Amino acid sequence: MLKALGNPHRLALFERLSRCCKPGTTCSTKDEIHHCVGELGEGLDIAPSTLSHHLKELNRAGLVEMERRGKEVHCWVEPATLDELAGFFSGPFASTEARPHRSHTRGATS
Repeated sequence: MLKALGNPHRLALFERLSRCCKPGTTCSTKDEIHHCVGELGEGLDIAPSTLSHHLKELNRAGLVEMERRGKEVHCWVEPATLDELAGFFSGPFASTEARPHRSHTRGATS
């Protein structure tokens, strides 16, 4: 999952999809969290074929769901995916208290 998010364009796409609705609005139906592929590419300055590639990579990684509706392809992030990522980042590996502090000075001796 995290490897797929390592690309800045894929991360930007995932961030857009993970927002439940447009800023300043309230989400009330499932359809509001679905985005058409054409909408997602607006403002990213990438070719449609590249956009499609990035979305497929996010889909393969299990981060994004995709469904064809006629001529359009709709994408969304399932809430469970966001919960899984949040659990990872707030889990035992996220705690900095248990980690010993390392000196970043090269060649330092004690």
